[in-house]
Amino acid sequence: MELHRWRLDEERKLEEARLAQEAALSIAEKERAKCRAAIEQAEKAQKIAELEAQRRINMEMRARREAEEMRKALGGMQMEDVRYRKYTIEEIEAATDCFSESRKIGEGGYGPVFKCYLDHTPVAIKVLRPEAAQGRSQFRQEVEVLSCIRHPNMVLLLGACPEYGCLVYEYMANGSLEDRLLRRGNSPALTWQHRFRIAAEIATGLLFLHQTKPEPIVHRDLKPGNVLLDHNFVSKISDVGLARLVPAVAENVTQYHMTSTAGTFCYIDPEYQQTGMLGVKSDLYSLGIVLLQLITAKPPMGITHLIEGSIEKGNFAEVLDPSVLDWPVEEALYLAKIGIQCAEMRRKDRPDLGKVVLPELLRLREFADQKSPTTSIWYCGSSGPSPVHSQVSQVK
Repeated sequence: MELHRWRLDEERKLEEARLAQEAALSIAEKERAKCRAAIEQAEKAQKIAELEAQRRINMEMRARREAEEMRKALGGMQMEDVRYRKYTIEEIEAATDCFSESRKIGEGGYGPVFKCYLDHTPVAIKVLRPEAAQGRSQFRQEVEVLSCIRHPNMVLLLGACPEYGCLVYEYMANGSLEDRLLRRGNSPALTWQHRFRIAAEIATGLLFLHQTKPEPIVHRDLKPGNVLLDHNFVSKISDVGLARLVPAVAENVTQYHMTSTAGTFCYIDPEYQQTGMLGVKSDLYSLGIVLLQLITAKPPMGITHLIEGSIEKGNFAEVLDPSVLDWPVEEALYLAKIGIQCAEMRRKDRPDLGKVVLPELLRLREFADQKSPTTSIWYCGSSGPSPVHSQVSQVK
């Protein structure tokens, strides 16, 4: 009996020892796993740190290259065209009061915009954000494009400051077409006469870009926010930072394949968005949406279907901007149909800008000029809106 108890006791001790050993081995294995995980995590963190360090080095090198390219571009611009000026850091800081918030008049994806005076002239200074890598590319693009174009319906580039990444433009007292259509700042509604003229002016500026030699320029981001109005409500296309020179691939056919699309949602050519193929008729789609917004002051999304539906139902007059009380409905309907044709989904279905669209818009502008009395118009100066008595005349 004693022997049996002794054996049971020994077996129990052996089992306990075995279990203790297994527990110890399990703990050791877990510790080894933790150690391996810690080592792997450390190696991973080291690789991430190395990649981040290399990325910073690459970004710094790219920034230096881009800064050098900007300086070269601006240096060449200054040598080739005396109408442009290279401003110093000190001049920009003095004009903007060191980029004072009180001078800021806007903010975009590129960076802030300041209103100030240079050479006793009101100007708008667009400043590139330091972290805006895409903005540096757009800066060079605007310098490249605007250094070779000059047109009454394109915003005038007066100069630039490469050290700060600043572009200096003529100041447009009445802000953007978007501001005026939405009546920001309690501004008066644009008359239908102004709207008809603006439609023709935008198309005129766009055709000028498309007819540049040796290669057409496609804006790629035409929208009401990129159409600015001067103190006489003359409209000018701005923000050509996304513009592209497009090579001609065949007679009367101009297109170019882009690896990535650019522009603003609702204004981008659907065909360009789907295929990456860019052409001058890509801008025509954007123009169509802008024309429809001119007469309705409505958001761009679904605007084509809205107006087509109103025409089919016979209540087109109801979608016109109600802030204008004396719409010539027949002419407004004609303008709407031009806009709808321009905004066709397929590029081949859109009319030719120079041969079809612009002549009709010029006819509507002539109609507006004939109906324009001498009137008080408003502009937004530094102290707010103020009236100016003016005879609105046709822009040459």
